[in-house]
Amino acid sequence: MTPAGLVADHGAALRAKLLPDPPPLPLAPPRGDYDLNPAVRPATAPPLVPAAVMIPIVLRPEPTVLFTQRSESLTRHAGQVSFPGGCADPEDVTLVATAMRELREETGIASDYVSVAGFLDAYETVTGYAVLPVVGLLREGFTLALDAREVDTVFEVPLAFLLDRKSRQEDRLQWKGGIRRVYAFQYETRYIWGATAAILVDFADRLHDAS
Repeated sequence: MTPAGLVADHGAALRAKLLPDPPPLPLAPPRGDYDLNPAVRPATAPPLVPAAVMIPIVLRPEPTVLFTQRSESLTRHAGQVSFPGGCADPEDVTLVATAMRELREETGIASDYVSVAGFLDAYETVTGYAVLPVVGLLREGFTLALDAREVDTVFEVPLAFLLDRKSRQEDRLQWKGGIRRVYAFQYETRYIWGATAAILVDFADRLHDAS
């Protein structure tokens, strides 16, 4: 099915392929950064910190996915491409609320432009987070008001490109004095890698495998 077909009729076909409900808390991620790098998993580690990201699928004639380019002034993950998201705050009733809040805070996109289509399995990062990916359908007409402290810019990538398994690559990057294997996508001048790319791989595989 084409990306346009997936999101037609309020995303009915897409919703059928996603988890209809988020996993129960505390999250127990079945996938994560250690999948490609099992040797770097520590023998012991503190409990994972719950977090959530929004995968905003923009409902254009040819659907796209919206990403943020993180500010170069940040102390962590400066300049990297990511989904809007972050740690759960005490006032967040659910991790869906976390994803919606982070989308609004980082990009200025109001929550009433977004409907939740479903969820992916939680993802564990080497930095100690259990991340819930929330797949959202973002209707056109939204306006942007970026938080310059966190986000330098936003951009969109065609959903068809991200779902094409030929678009993904596996790279090796320097990390803490060693080599870390990561998934990556190169779209024009944008390099999407790490947890963001791995979540996209999980997303694409779920849609293909559920076909």
